[in-house]
Amino acid sequence: MNWETTYEKWIQTPSLDKELKEQLNELKSNHLILKESFYRNLEFGTGGMRGEIGPGTNRMNIYTIRKASAGFAKYIASFGEDAKNRGVAIAFDSRYKSPEFAMEAAKTLATFGIQAYVFKELRPTPELSFAVRELNCFGGIVITASHNPPEYNGFKVYGDDGGQLPPAAADQVIDLVNSFENELEIEVKDEKELIENGLIHTLDEKMDKLYVEQLKTVIVNKELVRKEGKDLKIVFTPLHGTALIPATMSLKAVGFENVTIVEEQAKADPNFTTVKSPNPEEHAAFEYAIRYGKEIDADVLIATDPDADRLGIATKDENGEYVILTGNQTGALMLHYLLSQSENIPSNALLLKTIVTSEFGQVIASSFGTKTIDTLTGFKFIGEKIKEYEQTNEYSFLFGYEESYGYLIKPFVRDKDAIQATILAAEIATYYKSKGMTLFEGLHSLYEKYGFYLEGLKSLTLKGIEGTEKIQEILTNCRQNPPKQINGLQVVSVEDYKLQERTILKTGQKEEILLPKSNVLKYHLEDGSWVCLRPSGTEPKIKFYFGIVGENHQDSIQKLNSLEKSFMEKIQILV
Repeated sequence: MNWETTYEKWIQTPSLDKELKEQLNELKSNHLILKESFYRNLEFGTGGMRGEIGPGTNRMNIYTIRKASAGFAKYIASFGEDAKNRGVAIAFDSRYKSPEFAMEAAKTLATFGIQAYVFKELRPTPELSFAVRELNCFGGIVITASHNPPEYNGFKVYGDDGGQLPPAAADQVIDLVNSFENELEIEVKDEKELIENGLIHTLDEKMDKLYVEQLKTVIVNKELVRKEGKDLKIVFTPLHGTALIPATMSLKAVGFENVTIVEEQAKADPNFTTVKSPNPEEHAAFEYAIRYGKEIDADVLIATDPDADRLGIATKDENGEYVILTGNQTGALMLHYLLSQSENIPSNALLLKTIVTSEFGQVIASSFGTKTIDTLTGFKFIGEKIKEYEQTNEYSFLFGYEESYGYLIKPFVRDKDAIQATILAAEIATYYKSKGMTLFEGLHSLYEKYGFYLEGLKSLTLKGIEGTEKIQEILTNCRQNPPKQINGLQVVSVEDYKLQERTILKTGQKEEILLPKSNVLKYHLEDGSWVCLRPSGTEPKIKFYFGIVGENHQDSIQKLNSLEKSFMEKIQILV
């Protein structure tokens, strides 16, 4: 079926949502946008789906939400009445249509006879993960597009462990979602009727209090925080998202009293008015926090993304200027603090990180005798490993993180948790302040001890049908014609996660990669540097990751810049 036929099916449907029909009428002469809206079904991938809000099969709207929810409902129903009765917890963020989409998901599930527990107001993604576990639900849903631009929204699916569905289960859900050929024909019952029949329930502040009680356990040194925490000057911004209440509640509960909120960004705002991008990975997102920090001479600035699963921090450098730490740098500080300050670390303690996360963490962990295991990119793989080792008792989870500003300290949540990370970041800042040091100085003390690791990320945004094809062309070319040299350095091995094999170039020897298939390539160079390519799972981008280790800070900067420049010049030829 071509896009024009699908469009006609929508526009001719008498019962089509009034707002969506009006939008289609406004677009009737814009064939380019209509084609983008209808040329395919919005892809439901291993983590759910994400896309622009609007009418069409390739957009986020009540009909694509119903289709996704109906597929998940069929998956749950396949496990019997107990699974249906355990039900699904549902949370939503501050984006356009998030409350409406959450209720649409709840109505669809409830129509299938599945209990739905919906937060009455916006809540962070990690609190949803916690709620799934606390309520013993069979699954969870979060309506969020994380840090994407305002025109996006998304639908993430969780299993009964509170983690995003692992690949095998996600594939089953995907098949069931795709089994619904016509999203317009999926009927849902009336919300009031479903509530009266005891199928839709509201989650309120009681869950917040339970979550905050667990957040208190993140503190490593209660005595340190009790004595010194009240003097730490913190500036916090939720970037118009969901973190304000749980972050401020938990900081106060553990003893951090000197917290200044960035008022302009405290209010939930689907337009994210004060930032170009509500992403703590972007330095521009700290503009207001830095202004506040300078006014009060703050020790640490903390920002969380809209659904509060990512955290960024800023601290003063040697010149007294605020600098934003990378996800790898923050992760290294957290890991080292946990290993050096925690009592009774088990002998089988485990660090979990992703294949594009710095080797800095592995080196730190190794120095304490702690095992490191790499996973594919995506926190669902870290959550899957936590569950596996809980069952086998082979390892005890210590810490999990990824370079994209996601951290997990305590496994009462099974996704990255910016609220946990906020508390730990404040404690670490307190620890270094008690020694007369900033977080920046603390980080550089780790560099001096373990090596000057530095990482970079470049990306190409290629939207639309042609962009999707171009991304695949780049990966295919790099797969079929792997470089033998990058930046004048020999490539010693190539890891192809789609083929699940590692090739040693000098000998041609091939080794199996014991990770799920993924369209990712990684090149290891003779000096320990590496380059990794992967398409984004949530945005129309292909990402290029770089990692190096230098002799000193300046050397590492020069090596990273040179590696990035050399490789991206090769990529530009393909574009």
